[in-house]
Amino acid sequence: MSLPARLLIVTDRHGCPEPLEARVAACLAAGARWIWLRDRDLPDAERAALAVNLAGRVARVGGALTIGRDVELAARVGAAGVQLGAAADVAAARVRLGRGVPLGVSAHSLDDVRAAREAGADYATLSPIFLTASKPGYGPALGLDSVRAAAAILPTVALGGIDPATAPSCREAGAAAVAVMGAVMRAPEVGALIPALA
Repeated sequence: MSLPARLLIVTDRHGCPEPLEARVAACLAAGARWIWLRDRDLPDAERAALAVNLAGRVARVGGALTIGRDVELAARVGAAGVQLGAAADVAAARVRLGRGVPLGVSAHSLDDVRAAREAGADYATLSPIFLTASKPGYGPALGLDSVRAAAAILPTVALGGIDPATAPSCREAGAAAVAVMGAVMRAPEVGALIPALA
């Protein structure tokens, strides 16, 4: 199964200089087509309303919305995928969402990537590839050698410290896509940034 795009935008409303819906709209206008709704600290009802809003925006441009961790919410809004935690039940999510929905698993080591493959995931996000301001102290930077090794196991999305300078090296190392949160969420504007990342 191919991934929805080579660039995955990860949401973080706390880092945005504008409402998250406006930031996502700006990303889509600049060419982004794959959005991961993270923001797990929102109350369920607010997160569901946000998911419905974003699903509509993404669908209007032919993009894909991935929901973090919540299989039922993904099913409810017709999301294009789910991003699961390392210990999540991939098989149950597959039964609930069907074969055509890409299921990703968050990985922080090659063992995690192997486990994701064994569980039946379509891809793994591997992080942190580089040191990142978004999650200081979130383990040592794994580096490009880990991207190469992971990509030989399962399609891999490189995450952590990705910006226009580091994205090309991740793709050259075999990453199927790169995922960006901080650089996009904190930027004053994203009009030129999205094409530079894509």
